[in-house]
Amino acid sequence: MRRIVAGLFVSLDGVYENPQQWNLPYSDGEMAEAIGATMASADAFLLGRVTYEEWAGFWPAQPADQNPMAGFINSAKKYVVSRSLTSTNWQNSELLPGGIDDVRDLKAQPGNDIVVSGSGTLVRSLLDARLIDELQLMVHPVVVAEGRKLLDQIREPQTLTLEEAKPLSSGVVVLKYGTAAA
Repeated sequence: MRRIVAGLFVSLDGVYENPQQWNLPYSDGEMAEAIGATMASADAFLLGRVTYEEWAGFWPAQPADQNPMAGFINSAKKYVVSRSLTSTNWQNSELLPGGIDDVRDLKAQPGNDIVVSGSGTLVRSLLDARLIDELQLMVHPVVVAEGRKLLDQIREPQTLTLEEAKPLSSGVVVLKYGTAAA
């Protein structure tokens, strides 16, 4: 059985929306190393529609020799959970129109970790369905005050287990939580 590892940038007040507007001052080699470590154990991405559309508009144009993440992201399998998309056109992308049921089936297949990057709405649905094995939050030392908050619509209480807390020199703290699914 595969593990689903969700990783998100969040502000101190829990906002995950539009990180490009507030996380750039904190992005450095240390953060890239932490992200790379997560991706090293994965062979696929699980994306919601919005994140898929953003990534499909950005990553294919990134030269792999200038952006080390581009080669991996572009060549990795990408599963897109969406009921509104009818097709995908980015290489190695597959639509999962059945939502959580399709994710449950995917998780039961053999393979490495599946990483959910961004995709806050999808992460909430996966948490509610108890399909996430590890939740990784990169908590930024900024209060955004406006925007969608990651955990504001979880339907029922859940207990997570802190597996790691690592402060970075930028002030970001990487928190890794095991979930009930693990």
